[in-house]
Amino acid sequence: MVAVAGAAALVIALAGCSSEPESAGGQASPTATDSPATQEAVVHNEADTEFVQMMIVHHEGAIEMADLIVERASTAQVRELGERIRDAQGPEIEQMTGWLEAWGEELPSGMDHGGMDHDGMDMGGMDQQEAMQALADAEDAEVDRLFLELMIEHHRGAIEMAQSQVENGQNADAIALAEDIITAQEAEITEMEQMLDESWM
Repeated sequence: MVAVAGAAALVIALAGCSSEPESAGGQASPTATDSPATQEAVVHNEADTEFVQMMIVHHEGAIEMADLIVERASTAQVRELGERIRDAQGPEIEQMTGWLEAWGEELPSGMDHGGMDHDGMDMGGMDQQEAMQALADAEDAEVDRLFLELMIEHHRGAIEMAQSQVENGQNADAIALAEDIITAQEAEITEMEQMLDESWM
């Protein structure tokens, strides 16, 4: 009987050692979901929300144009550029959509731009619908030239929006994305300007 009682006491002692540590108030320690990193990910201000909402719409416009040029480009260089733009901006839309959902903010209403007025949506005096119609009406090398000119203006609008986000945003992830957009799209503008200068254009 003494041996049995001793074994029972040992089991109880071991169980006590494996229990969750408690805070002074008798509550379990905070879980990973309460970590400062997680809290920081959802911290945002109005500038973050506006940037993400508008950049989603802006990216959708770029992808729409890229889809068209992939089908209609007269040169491999321009077709490949369209594919790269589409492949880069699609995942960024998914990322930004996830942020809005995590922040409890509204998603943009789509390609009607949801009433959002911004210089970044303008391409040499054309809105998205007018730009798409012009691309659809163009033929052969003119399609490539027009796409490059419109996408340069489109990228400049995105860079302007991203620079504003870097200056005014609060969310670290959104600011980092804005910085990436500036770097990537400045490089693509240089590439497109070089294409326009080449003799085949």
